[in-house]
Amino acid sequence: MALELDRFPDDPAALKHLLIGREALIEQLIGEIQRLKRWRFGRSAESLDEAARAQLTLEGLPTSSPSTASISTGASSVSAEDSTHEAPPPKAERRAPRSLPPELARHTIVHSPASCQCPECGSRLRPLGEDVSEQLDFVPGYFQVIRHVRPKLSCAQCSRIVQAPAPPRPIERALPTAGLLAQVIVSKYADHCPLYRQEGIYQRAGLQLDRATLASWVGEASRLLDPLVSTLGRYVLSAEKIHTDDTPIPVLDPGRGRTQTGRIWTYVRDDRPAAGPDPPAVWYQYSPDRKGEHPRAHLHRYRGILQADGYAGYGSLYDGRMLEAACWAHARRKYYDLYVNERSPIATEAMRRIGLLYAIEREIRGCPPKQRQRIRQQRSGPILEALHTWLSATLQTVSTKSPLAGAIHYTLVRWTALTRFRDDGRIELDNNTAERSIRPIVLGRRNYLFAGSNAGGQSAANLYSLIGTCRLNHIDPYPYLEYVLARIGDHPINRIEALLPWHIAPSLPVPLQRAA
Repeated sequence: MALELDRFPDDPAALKHLLIGREALIEQLIGEIQRLKRWRFGRSAESLDEAARAQLTLEGLPTSSPSTASISTGASSVSAEDSTHEAPPPKAERRAPRSLPPELARHTIVHSPASCQCPECGSRLRPLGEDVSEQLDFVPGYFQVIRHVRPKLSCAQCSRIVQAPAPPRPIERALPTAGLLAQVIVSKYADHCPLYRQEGIYQRAGLQLDRATLASWVGEASRLLDPLVSTLGRYVLSAEKIHTDDTPIPVLDPGRGRTQTGRIWTYVRDDRPAAGPDPPAVWYQYSPDRKGEHPRAHLHRYRGILQADGYAGYGSLYDGRMLEAACWAHARRKYYDLYVNERSPIATEAMRRIGLLYAIEREIRGCPPKQRQRIRQQRSGPILEALHTWLSATLQTVSTKSPLAGAIHYTLVRWTALTRFRDDGRIELDNNTAERSIRPIVLGRRNYLFAGSNAGGQSAANLYSLIGTCRLNHIDPYPYLEYVLARIGDHPINRIEALLPWHIAPSLPVPLQRAA
C-alpha cells in the first residue's frame, strides 16, 4: 500500500509525538504476537527460568533449608555458601522391578531344556529351581453378540401362550448394549477418539458401524442421561462456592460450509483443598455464543461465592446474589507475559511477590477453612499490603499506555475480589480448578474438530459432565456409564440422585475404581 504523506503533520513536534505513539502501538502488537505464539507453540508452565529462580532465591525467597539457599541447575544442587565447590554426583539407585497388577490374567509358557540328560556326562538332570520373568501383552478387544431367546409356551387346555417379556434396551429397538454405548462415549469424550476414527477401528474388527449411526447413538444416550445431568447440576449449584470458566468449541453451521464458535461453560464444586467432605463434581453447559445472558441463565438460582476470571459477562451476577472471588493466576499471567517478552525486572518482582502467596497456599492445602483463614490473615495479609503499596507506587513511574501499566491496573481494579481469599478460608487463591476442568474439552476439540450442531454441543456437555465428575472422584467412567445406561431407563425419577457417581462406585468392580 502506498504511503500517504498528506496524512502526516508538517510540524516536527507533532510528527515526533505521532511517531512515539506509533512506536508504542508497534511494541504492543509485537508483544501480543509473541504472547499468542507462546500460547500456540510454547510450553504451558508459567514459571521463571533457571537463572531468574536462582536470582530470586538469593534475594530472599524461602528455600527448602533455612540455613542455606540452593540454586537448582538441573544436573546438581549447589549451596550458595559452597558455590565454589563442585557437589559430588548423586549415587545411582538401582531401580526395583516393576510389578504388574495381580488381577491381570496370566498365560504361562514353560521353556524346558531340549533334553533331560546332562550334555557333559549324559546323567539324568534333576530340578534345581526356576527363573520367572513377566512381560505385559495386549490382546485387542473383541465384540460378542448377545442372543436373547424367549421360548413360547402354550397351554393344552386353554391355548394360552406364555412368554417372558423382552429385556429392556438402553435405546429402544436399537442394536447396542449398555457396554457398547459406554465404549463409544468414553472413546470420544474421555479418550478423544472421534467417531470417524472409531468407525475405522470397528471396520477392522469386521463391523460396519458408520459415523452417522454412532452419532445417533451418542445423542440418544445423552437424552437418556439428561435427568441425571440435571440432578448433577443442582448438586453443583447447592455448594457455598463454585468455580466457573468457559472455552470455545467449533460447531458446524449447516448451509454455510463453515463452523461457528459455540461455548462450553464449566461449573465446578470442589472443596477438597479446604477439607470439605462432599464429593467434587463438574457440570458443563453449552451455548451458541458467549453472551453474558448464558451464565446468568445457568446461575439464576445460585447464591454463594463465584470464583471466576475477569470476563465482563459475570459482572451483573455480583449484585448481592453472589460474592465475587477473582483469580491470582490470571493476574500473574499478565506479568509472566511481560517477563517472557521483555524480561521486565518489575514483572519479575511482581511474580516473586505473588509466588510468596502460592508458597503459603501449598502449606495449608487440605486444612479446614478456619485454620486457612487464620494463617492467611497472619502471613498472607502483610504480603498483600506490601504488594498493593508497591504496585500503586510503581504505576506512577511507568507509561500509562504500556503493557506493564495495563497489568498493574488489572490487578488494582480487582483488588477487593483478589484479596477476598484472605478473610474466607473457603475461597481458593486462583481459579485453576475451573481451568483444569476445561482441559479435556481442549484436547477433544483438537481431535474431532467440531460438533455437528447445537444439539451435539449440548450432548457433549452432558457426557463431559458425567465423565469429568467420575475423574474428580477417581472412578473409571466406562463401568460407571455401563452400569447407569443399563438401569436408568427403569429407574424411578424421584430417586435419580442414587445414580450419581459416588453412590454407584461401591457397586463397581474394585479394580476398575481407579483414577481414570
